[in-house]
Amino acid sequence: MRVSPDSALRLAAVYACVRILAETIASLPLVVYQRRPDGGKDRVTDHWLYRLMAKRPNRFQNPFEWREMLQGHLALRGNAFNQIITNPRGEIIELMPIHPDRVKIELLPSGEYRYRISDRSGTEVTLPRGEVWHLRGLSSDGLMGMSPIELARENLGTALAAQGYGARFFANDAKPTGGWIEFPGSFKDSEAKKVFRESYQQAQSGSNRGKVLVLENGMKFHEVGVTNKDAQFLELRKFQITDVARLFRVPPHMIADLDRATFSNIEQQSLEFVMHTMTPWAERWEASIQSELLLESDDIEIEFDFANLMRGDASSRSSYYQSGIQNGWLTRNEARIAENLNPIDGLDQPLRPLNMVEEDVAEDLEIDTQAEAAEPPEQKAIEPEKDESVARLNGRFNALVQTTSERLARRIGRSVRLAEKDILLISQALAVPLDRVQLWASQIDEPLDQKKLTESLISLGQNL
Repeated sequence: MRVSPDSALRLAAVYACVRILAETIASLPLVVYQRRPDGGKDRVTDHWLYRLMAKRPNRFQNPFEWREMLQGHLALRGNAFNQIITNPRGEIIELMPIHPDRVKIELLPSGEYRYRISDRSGTEVTLPRGEVWHLRGLSSDGLMGMSPIELARENLGTALAAQGYGARFFANDAKPTGGWIEFPGSFKDSEAKKVFRESYQQAQSGSNRGKVLVLENGMKFHEVGVTNKDAQFLELRKFQITDVARLFRVPPHMIADLDRATFSNIEQQSLEFVMHTMTPWAERWEASIQSELLLESDDIEIEFDFANLMRGDASSRSSYYQSGIQNGWLTRNEARIAENLNPIDGLDQPLRPLNMVEEDVAEDLEIDTQAEAAEPPEQKAIEPEKDESVARLNGRFNALVQTTSERLARRIGRSVRLAEKDILLISQALAVPLDRVQLWASQIDEPLDQKKLTESLISLGQNL
């Protein structure tokens, strides 16, 4: 059997695997991040790369169709090509896909290479490396990716041959076609034998299929050939489905092969599909975009968002959000946004368990505890005078106010006008009446740095 990427698609298992890979990559949200100096990153939607990848890659295709086609080229041929079209300022405005079968690499004496592209009319166009975005699959020379179809052509050829045999078998009313005719005499000459053979085949084919066979002159028909049971035809067809799924690293249950699937392992196989199949493909896309389309000086990062593929059922998501909110690494509004709900005012602050404190507060408490434990026993036994007791209480109170004020100043940061949630937080943390905090906030008419804000909060908390 002659096997090519196009003929391999006649196998339902190959088409299903390629379609799953292509549609999954095409449906993943492509996120563009701007890296921050503190190590974080912010989503951006006003960058030219986001408009190109997520809005309009070229004048003919939308992003889904474009990515689906490129991933199909990668899965079948191991390569995907795009012509880079720029404007007079050098900005990339379009990525025009090129069919891999029309692209050849030409090595130059300098060690560089360029692309020779044949258009539909047969005319060749030569493009340098800088004008072609080349997505490669697994490669043995670093220039061209290897075609999975070409590497597995024997296996796929067997599957195509079995599929063709099955079609012919059932087209012949599910009867074997092999056989021979016993003739007790002999034909006059070879021409007579040829005429008999052709008349017999004509009488048993086409519209005459299934009619009663009549033989003369003592002829007998002997059927030969291996039955489908002997050839294990059905077992071969099932094995070929698993073999194709193995080739593309797609779980068999995703192409409707449920022979060995159970309710307990399908969910795990779906997670493995994300981790071991789609993640390498996404990393291949991201690395190629980063190295081929962006400059080294760009603080831009590309990432496919797998959040939707990794979403569990309602119970699992509820436990995930609850853990994140209770431990302080997820805000309530972030959980609402993840569930496609609009944010609500006042739910942007992370919560923290009451039995947990920040490191600097813990150190202050430890120092106070050690100092109290180090006091001589006789001083504890002797009742202090009233003024000493008041002074000690005032000292601890002032230390507590100072620690709380520093923590509030770090959390609030610089702001010309404090928000209502900040005012409420200050009132609760310092145990100051809300109206007094509101009056204090109204008197702040200029941005305060952290030190000045801390001093102002200490004054507010001490002057009760």
